[in-house]
Amino acid sequence: MTMRDLRAQWSELFENDPPVDQRRFLERRIAYRLQELAWSKHHAAELDANRARIALLVDKGKLPPRVRNGKPMPGSVLIRHFAGQDHVVTVKADGDFDYRGQSFTSLSALAKHITGTPWSGPVFFGLRSAGTKTKGGPR
Repeated sequence: MTMRDLRAQWSELFENDPPVDQRRFLERRIAYRLQELAWSKHHAAELDANRARIALLVDKGKLPPRVRNGKPMPGSVLIRHFAGQDHVVTVKADGDFDYRGQSFTSLSALAKHITGTPWSGPVFFGLRSAGTKTKGGPR
């Protein structure tokens, strides 16, 4: 694009004149803004949730703790070396776990499938420590 085209694109995206007349700055900022706009079209629910959290923060001065389901993010790959083999698990978009073409709804069921004995799935895959028992009984 020519500098004239860059300035016109800037004015269209930001509704004001460019603050500087440097090609590299304009190109990078325009590219970033185009990515922001494209992302916002596909992630409207996330933006709405963030706006609600911001409004709550402004109104109350603090945020409630976020609820976490304890599962790793979709697309994560978990690898555990056990019994001389690497066991590779992929977290699917629906929250299930893919292991060698089989689908499992929980890491614990998957750990039991691999080991043959009951295991805490998050502990088996190293997502949580097993903890230590305290003296004098259960913790």
